[in-house]
Amino acid sequence: MKYMLLFVSAPTDGPDQPGAQCTVEDWMAYDKQMKDAGIWVSGNALADLTTCTSVKVDVDGQRIVTDGPFAESREVLGGYDVIDVPNLDVALDWAARSPGARDGGSVQVRPIADFGL
Repeated sequence: MKYMLLFVSAPTDGPDQPGAQCTVEDWMAYDKQMKDAGIWVSGNALADLTTCTSVKVDVDGQRIVTDGPFAESREVLGGYDVIDVPNLDVALDWAARSPGARDGGSVQVRPIADFGL
């Protein structure tokens, strides 16, 4: 079964804040472990939050485009991986291994919907 792991970083205001302790090397090692285990399907890190553009459509069908994220939150969605594992317990185990689960961050685990298309 496929699951999406959504990596949500803790709020940070600078390099000394808790969310800033994961290194690029930590993420590279984690990615390698998933690939070596044969469970990695796809994934990407997201560009900096300052590059975000949000789109809403009002009741009249007019598009409203704003700079920045739609939701006001100090937490930041930093990226995602899609993994293919036998069940939720295995997906949770991989989520717990993620550098994103440390230092105040979290990993949301969501099953990929299969609509039979």
